[in-house]
Amino acid sequence: MMLETVAAVPGMVGGMLLHCKSLRRFEHSGGWIKTLLEEAENERMHLMTFMEVAKPKWYERALVFTVQGIFLNAYFLGYLLSPKFAHRMVGYLEEEAIHSYTEFLKELDKGNIDNVPAPAIAIDYWQLPPDSTLRDVVMVVRADEAHHRDVNHFASVIRSTYPKP
Repeated sequence: MMLETVAAVPGMVGGMLLHCKSLRRFEHSGGWIKTLLEEAENERMHLMTFMEVAKPKWYERALVFTVQGIFLNAYFLGYLLSPKFAHRMVGYLEEEAIHSYTEFLKELDKGNIDNVPAPAIAIDYWQLPPDSTLRDVVMVVRADEAHHRDVNHFASVIRSTYPKP
């Protein structure tokens, strides 16, 4: 859950900064604003889904708020300094997320974590079958993370040819 807390920040920050750049320069973003904002929304849904599963207590929610606040400001500054580095870093964070979800699946398969029914929010968002389980949710979330990894590594390559926001 903590990983998902910060995961939605980069897409929102990158999308916002590119949006402002596009407005200042009267230029099209080439679809990057939409791509990054969609990534942020997708990561938000990951968090919302796992909050349904984990049922965090008030102090865990406070920790989410704190971690997001710190990471948002740090990432914002990092993106201003080097969008290329910021996207590359997110690509590596997404690789770590894939590894974490792979380990989560192993624990589910061993029976160390209960394979509970999928939350309704996940079934609706990913259009999963009604009888889906937590394992099914983790599989689609891991696939999302692989897509985000690829997008951000690609963005780090093409962003190196563009001026800073």
